[in-house]
Amino acid sequence: MLIHEHEMDAFWEKIVNTINDGLMFIGPDGTIQMVNKAFEKLTGYTSAQAVGMSCRMLQCDACEQTLTPIDKSVWCRLFVPQESEMQKCRCLIKRKDGSYLPVLKNAAAFRDEHQNVVGVVETLTDISELERLDKQVNMLARQRSHDNDFFGMTGKSQQMETVFEMIRKASGSNAPVMILGESGSGKELVADAIHLNGTRKQGPFIRLNCAALNPSVLESEMFGHVKGAFTGAHSSRIGRFEAAHQGSLFLDEIGDMPMPLQTKLLRVLESGQFERVGDIAPVRVDVRIITATNKNLETLIEKNEFRQDLFFRINVIPIYLPPLRQRTEDIPLLVNTFIRQCHQSTGKTITGISRDVMDLFMAYQWPGNIRELKNAMDYAFVTADGPIIQLDHIPKRIGADTATSTQPGSVERRPDNTTNEKQQLIDALIQANGNQTRAAKLLNINRVTVWNRMKKYQIDLQKTLAYK
Repeated sequence: MLIHEHEMDAFWEKIVNTINDGLMFIGPDGTIQMVNKAFEKLTGYTSAQAVGMSCRMLQCDACEQTLTPIDKSVWCRLFVPQESEMQKCRCLIKRKDGSYLPVLKNAAAFRDEHQNVVGVVETLTDISELERLDKQVNMLARQRSHDNDFFGMTGKSQQMETVFEMIRKASGSNAPVMILGESGSGKELVADAIHLNGTRKQGPFIRLNCAALNPSVLESEMFGHVKGAFTGAHSSRIGRFEAAHQGSLFLDEIGDMPMPLQTKLLRVLESGQFERVGDIAPVRVDVRIITATNKNLETLIEKNEFRQDLFFRINVIPIYLPPLRQRTEDIPLLVNTFIRQCHQSTGKTITGISRDVMDLFMAYQWPGNIRELKNAMDYAFVTADGPIIQLDHIPKRIGADTATSTQPGSVERRPDNTTNEKQQLIDALIQANGNQTRAAKLLNINRVTVWNRMKKYQIDLQKTLAYK
C-alpha cells in the first residue's frame, strides 16, 4: 500500500525523530529553525531552547573557515551557490552543560524549486565512543605482550618483579601514583600498565609532558580554553583533564611544572573541578592522576620550587623504577626484544649479537637506560650486514666509556704508564695463547677492556702470537 504525499507530510516529524543522529535545519540568517529528538539528547538543548537561536551557540571548532565566506553578501560559506555541496568533517561541539562532544558533521544546502539555497541541513553523529576505541586500540598495539613481557615491559630480575607487583596493587586503587626513575628507564610504560590493568581501562588514557611546553601553553593544554581567551584562540578547545574524564591522566616530568600551575593542579585534585582558560564556568571531572619524575622532589621542596602539599597529594603510591645498570640480568631479554622489533620494522635478517657485544653491554653503565640500549640496537641494525651484530656495529661511545670501567682490584685502579700497560696486555695474550677471556682473568680486568686496549694500542693478535 502506497502512502500518499499528504499522509507522508503527517508522518514527516515522526520519521525525523526516529533518526539516531542529531539533525537541525538552519535558515539563511543562521538561526536554527528545527531540531529532532536526537539533537536534544546529544546537545542537552530542548527544541524550544534551540529553535530561534544562532547555530553558533554550538561553538563548532570546524566553523571558523566556513563562517568567513568569500562572498560577503552571505554569512556562511555553505550559502555560497558554488560552494554549497555536501560537506563532511569531524569536529567538537559545545553542549548546554559546557562539555564538548566529538561529532561527525554532515552539512548540505537545501534548495527551493529554483535551485536557490534557502537553508542548510546538518546531521551530527556522536563519535566519542569511536575516538575512545581508537585510543584503546593504539594503546594495546603499543603494549602487545610477548614472553617475559608485562604490559610491554621486559624483565625477570627481582627488581622488576617488585615493580610488577606494585603495578598490580596500584591498579586496584584510584589513588594517585608517582613513578620515580631516571630518564629512559621506562616510566611511561609503567603508567600505561597501571591504566590497562586497572578499573579505568575502558576510559581514556591521556598524556602530557610538563617539561615540553611554556607555562601559558601548558595551562591551556591542561585545562583547555574558550574562543578568544588569548591571541590565536580562534576556537574553544578542551584540555587534557577534560579529555581524561573517567580515565587516567599521566603527567610526565611533574617536577618541571611551574609553581602557579602546581597551585591550580592542587585545586583540581582537592575539588575535582577547574575553569577553562578565559572562562568562569566550572568543569567537573573524574580523573585518576599518575605522575612521573626523574628529579628529587623533596630537594625541590627545600628550594621552594615544588609545593609540599601537592607532593603529599600525588605521592600516595610511589613506584621506584630501577636503572638498567641495577638489573643487568634483564639486558639479554631486552636485546632479544629489540632485535625482534627492529626485524619487524626493517626486515633485516639479523638474529642476534656476538658474545663480545653482550659482554660490552653487561659491563656498560647505561646512563641513558633502556632508551640508550634501544638506540644502540637501532644503530647496530643500520650498520650491520650479517646475521650477527659485532663490536664494530655498536656506537663508539659505549666501547670508549666501558674501557674506563673495570672490575675491583684490576690494573685500571693501579694505573701504570702506557708502555707497561701495553706490554702487560701483550704478555697476557701470549700467555693465554690469544684467548682474550683468559688474558682478562690474568690481568684481573674484564674482557671488553682487553678488546678496547687492543684497539687503543693497535695490537695485532696474529703478529703478537707469531713472535712468542
